[in-house]
Amino acid sequence: MLEYATIFFSSFIIALSGAMMPGPLLTATISESSRRGFLAGPLLILGHGMLELLLLVTLVFGLAPFLLRDDVFATVAISGGLILVWMAAGMFRTLPSLSLTSNPGATKNGSLVISGAILSIANPYWIIWWATIGFGYVIHSWRYGHMGGIAIFFAGHILADFAWYSAVSGAVGKGRHLFSDGLYRGIIGTCAVILALFACYFFYAGVQRIIT
Repeated sequence: MLEYATIFFSSFIIALSGAMMPGPLLTATISESSRRGFLAGPLLILGHGMLELLLLVTLVFGLAPFLLRDDVFATVAISGGLILVWMAAGMFRTLPSLSLTSNPGATKNGSLVISGAILSIANPYWIIWWATIGFGYVIHSWRYGHMGGIAIFFAGHILADFAWYSAVSGAVGKGRHLFSDGLYRGIIGTCAVILALFACYFFYAGVQRIIT
């Protein structure tokens, strides 16, 4: 029991420290929560978590060395950059017509789940984290009951993500009535700029892996 508790809490703390770092998923959470409220965060993380579970299964079956290859990193980084550019362009395009009085149900909930998965896979450092730190945890957890230890590790990891992103979306969503349309557009525009900057960084990182 002590080993399981150690795996759970250490996994929770490490995942929480990573979740609190700025990134595309956090940017999307702030953007969507300002328009759609609290549920945006949990739905985005649901998609993120489903993808993480799939990746965890692949790591258990020995794909970590493949994910660490330079060509795989470069492919994910460049394609991820293209996805982020596309998302940022869409946000910029809708800025003039954005309003908090528009119908918040215009976009189906399922799209946020898909967006959570897309934003995760578009980030090459998410894959690198799982192929290194995450895979190390898998090996360590395997020593304590095989699937049981890995399940405890994943539970701590995904609960940290849900806790942080739910807190962020709750804070942003609760303050929705305080936002003017101008402030709302400013938030979305800022989020779009941040996504574009991440795209540039991913492009740079991918090209660096190719030429070095």
